[in-house]
Amino acid sequence: MPKNKGKGGKNRKRGKNEADDEKRELVFKEDGQEYAQVLRMLGNGRCEAMCIDGTKRLCHIRGKMHKKVWIAAGDIILVGLRDYQDDKADVILKYMPDEARLLKAYSELPDSVRLNEGIGGGIDGDDDEGDGNDYIEFEDEDIDKI
Repeated sequence: MPKNKGKGGKNRKRGKNEADDEKRELVFKEDGQEYAQVLRMLGNGRCEAMCIDGTKRLCHIRGKMHKKVWIAAGDIILVGLRDYQDDKADVILKYMPDEARLLKAYSELPDSVRLNEGIGGGIDGDDDEGDGNDYIEFEDEDIDKI
């Protein structure tokens, strides 16, 4: 039987997620960077995001964030634009929900960006078919019949 030569199992490799609790300074965009909202995750460290300037870009998640910062559809991210490829970008930072609300309050993000919405929480704003009420109301009589 082999000896245990490692320093621990997969939980050690995963590490402690202590960075969630501490507050960090709000990072604003510089030249060569843009805010974006993730439309969908593609796998292999890539995602499709709609930038604030109206361009849909294929974004590559940098190695420092890969498997450490989890990005989902609808998240607000900061991307670094490429000089030589306009349709691709690199994810620099993921904003926490409270940071995204602050960005919107500072009018860094336009009003058409919908926060805390999942897939396709659109930047365009032209997909407003309803007033957002996708629920069904039941009356007391209906509940008694069930």
